[in-house]
Amino acid sequence: MRLAALLSGGKDSLYSMHKAMQEGHEIRYIIAFFSENPESYMFHIPNVHLVEEQAKLMGIECIKVPTKGEKEKELDDIRNILASLKGKIDGIVTGATASNYQKTRIDNICMDMGLESLAPIWQAPPAQTLRNMIAEGFRIMIVGVAAPPMDDKWLGRIVDEQCVRELEKLYEKHGIHVLFEGGEAESLVLDCPMFPRRMEVVESEKHWDAKSRSGWLEIKRVNIINKN
Repeated sequence: MRLAALLSGGKDSLYSMHKAMQEGHEIRYIIAFFSENPESYMFHIPNVHLVEEQAKLMGIECIKVPTKGEKEKELDDIRNILASLKGKIDGIVTGATASNYQKTRIDNICMDMGLESLAPIWQAPPAQTLRNMIAEGFRIMIVGVAAPPMDDKWLGRIVDEQCVRELEKLYEKHGIHVLFEGGEAESLVLDCPMFPRRMEVVESEKHWDAKSRSGWLEIKRVNIINKN
């Protein structure tokens, strides 16, 4: 099928796109929503501007969609952009893993518009899925944290096996979803099998609120470099 991929720049959306491509689907467009609301119900916020860099690396057209990020009205923004692609795509692929709020709404929009809604990692085992990402060449950086006892030391951390083990313990003790489906943290993919070259962060700044024990890593500049 001809698909549009809803990308945030994070691990779940890019891995889902990767799985869709492995299944033989063609990614015609990448759609990135730029939300004004940091508490958006539907869209990932930190460093979404880097989706453009990811799209360039893959040679796929990136459609940037501004949205106010207001609950339910966000859905109109999705409908409008999909309507503009009528006849050009057969469906969409998203990185939904466990959020019924997101998946149900996306599925309903697609059903109304006669489009297929693919979510390749929906209800997949979280820890194993994260390990699969690492094994398949995904280099993932944590760029947002909003779930104590996770602290600012997690910001900028590259996800590896040790990280997965720590996340499993955090899930057992505190219920933190290993794939961050509850918004516990946010990620950025610096490298993956679809990138002929990779991104390297060369300038960043931590923003941390001690009171709420949450924060994010602002990526100010990246270099595109050859893979080793």
